[in-house]
Amino acid sequence: PLIAPGFSADEDVIQAVGEPMLGVLNTAHWTHDLQNPANAEFVAAFRQKYAGRYPSVYAAMAYDTVMAMDAAVRDVGGKVEDREAVLNALKNPSFKSVRGEFKYGANNFPVQNYYLREVGKDAEGRITNKLVGVTLEQHQDAYVGACKM
Repeated sequence: PLIAPGFSADEDVIQAVGEPMLGVLNTAHWTHDLQNPANAEFVAAFRQKYAGRYPSVYAAMAYDTVMAMDAAVRDVGGKVEDREAVLNALKNPSFKSVRGEFKYGANNFPVQNYYLREVGKDAEGRITNKLVGVTLEQHQDAYVGACKM
């Protein structure tokens, strides 16, 4: 089988290429069939709004970004002029991520799971990624130790 990075086998790419994508293995930090309440809500709302399409990794990251910013503003009681408090709130996220559990490392990169996905067909016959398993658990990037933050 072809093994690819997650962005090369994202939902938008799968829809553009179609059947030749079947069987492609890929890894990513998110997949639409993760079992957590925030993800289930996000995927259902996205599919309802966009005619049954599955969200891409980009859509999931954008959603998490907005949710992180919203939570930070709420955590500081709307006092966005207190930049230090807002930055602290962003570094210590209080929102429920579509990715499940994650936090930020000392260099502000996410510490999160990575997943193996395989392109197949869902119960509706749509070609999409399907979760195979966890490849890295609470993974931190290789350069965190070199960061002076």
